[in-house]
Amino acid sequence: MTLSMYAASVPVFLRALTQLSAILGKGAAHAAAKKFDPAVLVNARLAPDMLPLSRQIQIACDHARGAAARLAGQERPPVPDNETTLEELQARIAATLAYLRSFKPEQIDASEARDINLPLRTGEVRTKGEPYLLYFALPNFWFHVTTAYAILRHNGVDIGKTDFIGALPD
Repeated sequence: MTLSMYAASVPVFLRALTQLSAILGKGAAHAAAKKFDPAVLVNARLAPDMLPLSRQIQIACDHARGAAARLAGQERPPVPDNETTLEELQARIAATLAYLRSFKPEQIDASEARDINLPLRTGEVRTKGEPYLLYFALPNFWFHVTTAYAILRHNGVDIGKTDFIGALPD
């Protein structure tokens, strides 16, 4: 069986962002139980020169939206990075999930050879759909989802591998 570009992207993003939302909810519950300001988590980072939890979530959402849009031959809709609370970050994840659900397999399948122009700080990179997804979009997405998990875990939120991965689908 061949794995389609849609199957390798949108369902993966949906699942991981759903799990990210769940662990973010556990972060909010942890802050409430320990009676500390949830903004501590929003602004938490693993090292002084790393981005905080809020940016990790924003960037993970950006990579998921960007990948789906680019693979479908569309422009990624701009979204401001202005979330300052756990609730606002949850809303960003929910909006990203809704956006991803708007894509149909036929929009993304057969995008392996689609030209992708990727604007980066260092200049525009041109590639094709398959290497873009496999070597740029997915690794960047997973980096930021994993870092968000690590920030929450580092701050005492009772989460583990199962919270990150979720139940195995049928």
